[in-house]
Amino acid sequence: MGDTLSIKDKRTGRDYEVPIQAETIKAVDLRKIRVKPDDFGLMTYDPGFMNTASCRSSITFIDGDKGILLHRGYPIDQLAEHYSHLEVAYLIVCGELPDERQHRQWRGAIMAETEIPDATNRVIQSFPESDQSMGMLVSAIAALSTCYADAGKVDDPETRRRQMIRLIAKIPTLAAYIYRHQSGRPIVHPSDRSYAGNFLNMMFAGTKPNYEVHPDLEQALDVLFVLHADHEQNCSTSVMRCIGSSRPDPYLAAAGAVGALAGPLHGGANEAVLEMLEAIGSTKRIPEYIERVKKGDFRLMGFGHRVYKNYDPRARIIKRMADQVFKVTGTNPLLDIALELEQIALQDDYFKSRKLYPNVDFYSGLIYQAMGFPASMFPVLFAIGRMAGWVAQWEELIKDPEQKIARPRQIYEGPATRDVPAKAKAEASERA
Repeated sequence: MGDTLSIKDKRTGRDYEVPIQAETIKAVDLRKIRVKPDDFGLMTYDPGFMNTASCRSSITFIDGDKGILLHRGYPIDQLAEHYSHLEVAYLIVCGELPDERQHRQWRGAIMAETEIPDATNRVIQSFPESDQSMGMLVSAIAALSTCYADAGKVDDPETRRRQMIRLIAKIPTLAAYIYRHQSGRPIVHPSDRSYAGNFLNMMFAGTKPNYEVHPDLEQALDVLFVLHADHEQNCSTSVMRCIGSSRPDPYLAAAGAVGALAGPLHGGANEAVLEMLEAIGSTKRIPEYIERVKKGDFRLMGFGHRVYKNYDPRARIIKRMADQVFKVTGTNPLLDIALELEQIALQDDYFKSRKLYPNVDFYSGLIYQAMGFPASMFPVLFAIGRMAGWVAQWEELIKDPEQKIARPRQIYEGPATRDVPAKAKAEASERA
């Protein structure tokens, strides 16, 4: 017999043995612990899924205590240094790094799908010219659902893979068309460039005289896409899986994931970092704000993570990328504030004891801003990088025989059964 958890229920005096596998117990095994035979049985209460594994996955591994992030077993720093975003996307979706032939075919399949249907572009053009980029992206991705008759055949592997490729291919185009619409500029169609280079050209061509995509910015953005490609069961990925469990097409599931990412606690965190740095305003004022943090009247954005209790490995890479970007775009006074703030915080016992280290959002907003992206586009950039992870996680869910439609339980705290007031009964009788 394997490892088990021994439980003694003091309410009844009964003993139970619950199997342990992979350091987990199946929550449903607790159902057998009950006081009366007709009781529902014991449930677990876990707001925010702080300690609940909702699936088995072979895509991404995180050791938050050690600051480790692996995709299909490969460390994130090695992938970011040696492979493009499309190669990492292939790894995440297909399970192995591509050889030269596989990479060529994969890239060709994606670049052949970068154009979006006219109907979807008309949806984008119908929006007010506001800065609600994520709302537009949700609608545009959902609109793709109406354009492909085979999209709902989620149990057919070939059809399913076709939709996954389309989503990875089209999200940069959707994002660029949304930005061009917001800024009142005509669209720039996709071209035969790299994944990141094509996106930058669609975004910024014509915004400056003789605009050309700078290779260093192209490479930096590609690395940022790699760093955001997947991150285990975060909020938006969980939404992708949750919606996917009812078996709609992946466009509708991805639209929901984008909606989850739009929240300030998820995809909007790097914009909050910029606002914080602007509020601090000068390196001389950092000690003042550090003390305000300790008193509880100021929140240090870009530090700490739900999973990492060590330095976020992605943040180290982004910090290095910042130097490359600012050599092209010129220095930003906010970077000096960020560097000094990090240095002071990492040496302060208050932050060290709470294991508050810079996360992926601390430097990414500075880089996006330097490249010319407005803050409203920051979470859209996150979504472009994350799409590969979303569709891979979605397909893993579809293929997993253990998965069922997502349906959490609750603890009901409302009134017990009661009758409506006599007056209501009388009035109903009169109407009859």
